[in-house]
Amino acid sequence: MALIDAALERRNGMEDAEGGLLAGLEGRDRGFARALALATLRWLGPIDRVLAVRLRKAPPTSVTKLLRLGAAQMLALDTPAHAAVSTTLALAAEDRDARMLVKLINAVLRGIDRERPSPGPADFAPDWLMARWRASYGEAAEALAARIAEEPATDLSLRDPHGGDALAEAVEGLVLPGPTVRTSRRGDLSIWPGFEAGDWWVQDAAAAIPARLLNVQPGETALDLCAAPGGKTLQLAAAGARVTALDRSATRLVRVRENLARIRLEAELIAADAASWADPRIFDAVLLDAPCSSTGTFRRHPDVLWTCKPTDIAALAATQSKLLDAAVGKVKPGGRLVYCVCSLEQEEGEGQIAAFLSRHPEMRLDPMTPGEGGAPEAALRKDGTLRMLPSQTPPAGGLDGFFIARFRRNG
Repeated sequence: MALIDAALERRNGMEDAEGGLLAGLEGRDRGFARALALATLRWLGPIDRVLAVRLRKAPPTSVTKLLRLGAAQMLALDTPAHAAVSTTLALAAEDRDARMLVKLINAVLRGIDRERPSPGPADFAPDWLMARWRASYGEAAEALAARIAEEPATDLSLRDPHGGDALAEAVEGLVLPGPTVRTSRRGDLSIWPGFEAGDWWVQDAAAAIPARLLNVQPGETALDLCAAPGGKTLQLAAAGARVTALDRSATRLVRVRENLARIRLEAELIAADAASWADPRIFDAVLLDAPCSSTGTFRRHPDVLWTCKPTDIAALAATQSKLLDAAVGKVKPGGRLVYCVCSLEQEEGEGQIAAFLSRHPEMRLDPMTPGEGGAPEAALRKDGTLRMLPSQTPPAGGLDGFFIARFRRNG
């Protein structure tokens, strides 16, 4: 329950809390705890809807949390009802409020088992987000929401792009355009082939596309703004660029430094706010993966659907505009700027472009071509920007939602 609490309390809460909360568990128990937390978050919409029907009044918070866990085991993990109920009741016995309501917990979970709900795609998203997606994407919104309940495969980016076939064979995966290796393998990453050698790092196939679109050449200078957790920094360094990686969080840069060491790559790491960073240097290539609502990452981080609020969108869009303005000053004449957000909200993506170009006549759109960088051809918009949706195929299994635009500074 603590993992779910952390996930719902703040952005990146589950990721930040995992190390401490799961540290004392054995590998198998740690894996189950994480799987149950993610399953509960993926199914939170349907679970809360079915609980609302079965509960005349809201029970104590701890009881609601236990009911969510029990329902998730049955509905999302296909745990036999008797096992899910007994596990939940055992946890209830350890909580003072829940102990008094074990009969209610038992009755509600048994009822859910008898009358299994049949949720539609829209049930998995908050109503306000579903309304936004319908307004933006029309009928495609249903297919988009249908991805929420699915557990995604693991995507790996390669230090050597020519090693895709060998790695795919080693992890029983397949090579996606880019290349990215996708595998359904589970378990401790540190014992997977190539981990110790630093041959790869985990990075969603969509998240790997923006850095490729900069097309950096060996010896070029590249600036990765808002760099943590560092996948794009690794890509730029692996391509031979001299990389400066900036992030306002010194704590998050620790992880970037660790990944660079494991992959045996180098980059200059700076803890600073990209909007006010006063360094006079200019770069051949600048990547701005801006802070955003992250609604496009729900496949791997279903908590974003519930931590994001309607008021967040406008505030984040304003921050993105400031960061874009700051990024322009770091681009050499003739240099490239790639802007991206892992958001499905158009104010954070498509809505930024015209205003940005009107503020900066020294910049022009540099359109992408079909399939460039490994992006699905369906993602290419008429203006040459990319709008990737989790429901787009190929690849099978989908990918994170992203908006990407590439600009070039007049020489």
